Amino acid sequence: MNERDEIIKHAIIKRTKIRFRYAMKNVIIEPYFSKENNNGKKILYGRAVSKNEIEKFDYDKIIDIKLLNSRKFSPIIPITQLYEKKT
Repeated sequence: MNERDEIIKHAIIKRTKIRFRYAMKNVIIEPYFSKENNNGKKILYGRAVSKNEIEKFDYDKIIDIKLLNSRKFSPIIPITQLYEKKT
């Protein structure tokens, strides 16, 4: 697992906001969960702090990712534990 994946996983589990560049824009989101799409690409789902809707982000297009030191967030939709432990 690379650093980007570790940051995303940590942020999802700890409910910590992250900031990254995506499609030439700075984005701050509350990450909710990630999964692979039908083509095997990893997708991150989360709510941009400036919006009230869930968006999806292609892992391959996420750059310059940082964890933000902020309070834990509460998802706007019910989230069950979707991260499976892989050993």
